[in-house]
Parts: sequence; structure tokens; C-alpha cells
Amino acid sequence: MTLAELVTHTARQLEQAGVSYGHGTTCARDEAAWLALHALGLPLDTDLHGAPGQQPLTPAQQQQVAALLHQRIHTRQPLAYLTRQAWLQGVPFHVDERCIVPRSLIAEVLADGSIDCWLSDQTHRVLDLCTGGGSLAVLAALAWPDVQVDAADLSPDALAVARLNVHQHGLAQRITLIESDGLARCPGPYDLILCNPPYVSADGMAALPPEYRAEPALALSGGADGMDFIRPLLAAAPAHMRAHAVLVLEIGHERPHFEAAFPHLNPVWLDTSAGSDQVLLLTREMLAGVPGPAA
Repeated sequence: MTLAELVTHTARQLEQAGVSYGHGTTCARDEAAWLALHALGLPLDTDLHGAPGQQPLTPAQQQQVAALLHQRIHTRQPLAYLTRQAWLQGVPFHVDERCIVPRSLIAEVLADGSIDCWLSDQTHRVLDLCTGGGSLAVLAALAWPDVQVDAADLSPDALAVARLNVHQHGLAQRITLIESDGLARCPGPYDLILCNPPYVSADGMAALPPEYRAEPALALSGGADGMDFIRPLLAAAPAHMRAHAVLVLEIGHERPHFEAAFPHLNPVWLDTSAGSDQVLLLTREMLAGVPGPAA
């Protein structure tokens, strides 16, 4: 059996098993290629349609792939947890069960320059709130070499993963890790706040496939309407922002709940590969009238 044939065979087994994707791949073919190439220790850009894909594999190599495939199907863990690696905008990150798999759509607006027009030469301090494994903090530091980044999370376990990624990319001098419940221990003021918070509603949590339930619920569950973290965040944010600052917030599929919770806000919706209703931008001025949780 050749490498290309094995990938096709692996994809077929993944389809038959009914696994779910979304943690670095979106289909059985891509998942199978990633799985097989990792199991064989081959580069992920190996050309499966060229000569490398036609190389015959030994029984031992086929067994290596089969073992990882068995683990993927029977544990229903994201493949990123099994390989201990994920990519976001082509940048590699260590990942394990202590944090969610990096996949934030905010990474796209960092990479494509969508928010650059909201920034200026006065943009010096950035906060990545709910940093998880630190992927957005790293991407922000790489995108803007002159900024200092605070990366905050409530979970010490997630911050331990973030520390690995900060050091992997040589950014320990520019990224400060902070254990904080929301903005409580984030000093500010900031010129830019990035936040991919727990926003999945109760109904959404109940519908998640096993691969997503394998991730820390703390990083996903946003309460009944998904807005439990976001309400106090938007109320407190202006006090942590400079006059010209902006907040970039991911809310996934919860736009109806967001608009019901904040009917007077008129955010700027940013285009991403998932559409234009999952990532939004708010200026400090827009947030000035958001009431506190008890109001």
C-alpha cells in the first residue's frame, strides 16, 4: 500500500466512524493526511499526489498509522490532542488537554490586516484575554513587533501551555502571562483587547460532539445564553482601554443572543472565513454606555 492509498483508506475509516472535525481540519481527507503524516514522522506538506505519495509503506509503517487512527476513533479526542500540536495561520503551537485547541477566527483578522485601520502608531499595549494556550498573544506579537502583549486567563493549566508556546516562539520578553478572572488583574490601559471568551450557550453545549466536549468546559461554556462572561467584560472594558482603543471579540454562532443582551450596541462586524457575524469590533466610545451586571 502506498502513502496516498493509506490516506484514502484512513479517510474512509474516519467517515465510517462518524468523527467530528473543526480542530485544525474540516474534512476526513485532511484529517487522514494529518494523522498519517504525523504517525510516520513526515512533513505535513508532503506531496501526496507526487512521488512521495506513491512510496510503498512497510507493514510496520501501516501499523503506526492504524494505531493512531484507532486512538482517534475510540477516544474521540481532537487529533491535535493526540499529536500535541496545532497550527493557526501557519504558526505551530503546542496543545494538550489543559486548553482548547487554537482555532479562533480572530487570528484571521490579525493576519489579513482587517483591524489595522483601527490601530495607529500609538498602539503599544495589547491584551489577549482568555488566552488559553496563548496562540492569539503569539500571533499579535508576531504581527506587530513593537507592541507589548499581556496574555490573561483564569486557568493556571492553560497558562502553563501558553508559557510553552511563548518560549517556543522566543517571545518571553514581549508577552506577559497573567492569571486573572476576566479583567480583574489586567493592569491596562490597553490600546487593543482581543478576546475569544467562553460564549457557547447552554443549548449549544448540549449539542457539542465528543471532540468538543473533550476540551475544558471552562473555556467554552458561556451560560444559558452564552453571555455570562461577556456582560461583565463589556461593562468593565472601558476602564481598561485608552481613549482610542478597540476591543475585538469573538462570539461564534451566538449573534442573536449577543444582540438580545446588548440591543443598543452597534458593533463593526468583521469578515472571516465563517462569515461576517462571528467576530466584532467595539471602540471604547461604543462601550461607554454599557451598564454593569447589576444595572
